[in-house]
Amino acid sequence: MAGKTLIDKLWDQHEVKVLEDGSSVLYIDRHFIHEVTSPQAFAGLEKRGLPFFRPDQAVATMDHNIPTTGQANPMMGPESSLQVSRLKENCEKFGIPLYGMTHEWNGIVHVIGPELGITQPGMTIVCGDSHTATHGAFGTLAFGIGTSEVEMVMASQCLLQQRPKTFRITVNSQLTTGVTPKDLILYLIWKLGTAAGTGYFLEFAGEAFRSMSMEGRMTVCNMAIEMGARGGLVAPDEVTFEYMKGREFAPKGAGWDKAVAEWKKLYSDSDALFDREEVFDASVISPMITWGTNPGQGMPIDGRIPDVTDKALDYMQLRSGEGLLGMEIQYVFVGSCTNGRIEDLREFAEVVKGRKKAAGVTAWIVPGSQLVAKQAREEGIEKILNDAGFELREPGCSACLAMNDDKIPAGKYCVSTSNRNFQGRQGPGARTLLASPRTAAVAAIAGRITDPRDYTQPNP
Repeated sequence: MAGKTLIDKLWDQHEVKVLEDGSSVLYIDRHFIHEVTSPQAFAGLEKRGLPFFRPDQAVATMDHNIPTTGQANPMMGPESSLQVSRLKENCEKFGIPLYGMTHEWNGIVHVIGPELGITQPGMTIVCGDSHTATHGAFGTLAFGIGTSEVEMVMASQCLLQQRPKTFRITVNSQLTTGVTPKDLILYLIWKLGTAAGTGYFLEFAGEAFRSMSMEGRMTVCNMAIEMGARGGLVAPDEVTFEYMKGREFAPKGAGWDKAVAEWKKLYSDSDALFDREEVFDASVISPMITWGTNPGQGMPIDGRIPDVTDKALDYMQLRSGEGLLGMEIQYVFVGSCTNGRIEDLREFAEVVKGRKKAAGVTAWIVPGSQLVAKQAREEGIEKILNDAGFELREPGCSACLAMNDDKIPAGKYCVSTSNRNFQGRQGPGARTLLASPRTAAVAAIAGRITDPRDYTQPNP
């Protein structure tokens, strides 16, 4: 009998019951809540007269709507204000921990979970947000759920789910100089397509991931859903344990040793059979950038737009066969649950140190959390940014989905470190080019699309 995949092991550990139609009642260890998808779920609980079953296993934060300047006296539209105030009221009513604006632990939901040690290997984790897959970097089954499912977890701490198929993506070798985890995941989506993961949970394996930081793994797992997957994960290892040790909600003392002993059992058996497998070589990957209106419409930064007839070209005002190197851009956005962590800010600062922002570029540098912002100040990153003409803003989802005032004007090009480049995602008529923080940094300095490999050495 063949061994088990990590995905199946985690599923089996959390499966409460199998129903007649083959679906599973799945127990959920951790439920993250934010202000956008929760109001209707809370209202549903009250309408049915149900309590919040396990408030101790839920954590709430404000991130999607909040401004990234002036949070002490926030200016928000009526809809955003209502969602934020309702979350506060509901958390007070149901006894749920809430990290609101200006709280020292506030931030993007998929940034604060890992950095506080709330996210732990072996868990099932859900949130009413598609990029919950981020937490899979720790060897968890983490996935986004809809509003009715949010209510189901609130009421029962369980979900009805179909067991996913398994898909292992192995990337051998290591990334070369100037190439980042963001480039790797954009490359995989470019090669496999935005529907390749449909019906699957992905496991990322191979030397490229073993040698990657936790921040890098989170970036990759974050964008697993842009491949159509339910989620993605990386088996926990010493890199994981070192990242987690000493974090606020991580196990302590003897509890830590016991937890690590259990976490070390979380891996796919050597003879496990996956429903699908693909293998790639990291050493051939170049810095990537998107040209279209979905994350799969990408190319190497020194490549050319493919010969296609696609409405995306009309929207982006680009042509088949042309390259993007040298194209002028007007905006740069660094942040989001994809690239708003301290490692991303370090990478950006490394490039811009001793240089100056291009005069025609507006740049929004948005930390993923208050703790990231604090660390950026303590490490001198904020000073480097200021000296180069940049401003470190306050935490929030910001221009990733433009639910606050951080909107790219119609017709303007933005090099963005977020996860989606859909039409209007960053504002009506905005034109988004997805890339890594390193590529965003060189674009901000040059005022145009530039190969980050030309800036691999710090400015003297």
